[in-house]
Amino acid sequence: MKDLITVIAKALVDHPEDVSVNAVERSQEIVYELTVNPTDIGKVIGKQGRIAKALRTVVTSAAVKENKRVSVEIVS
Repeated sequence: MKDLITVIAKALVDHPEDVSVNAVERSQEIVYELTVNPTDIGKVIGKQGRIAKALRTVVTSAAVKENKRVSVEIVS
């Protein structure tokens, strides 16, 4: 899952070397914290959050196979 988020995020940004994903396990879910270069934050979020929503949808769909609750947070 971490690799999936990394590949998608690196394709979107101008500084792919600054992309990192950190997995944090909480009580009943896994939260993936996506960190990008501050100049690329708008590209990952997209207009009105469309790209961020699409990223979350893809990750949630992939997590259904593992029967886990997953969320993605974009950290600047």
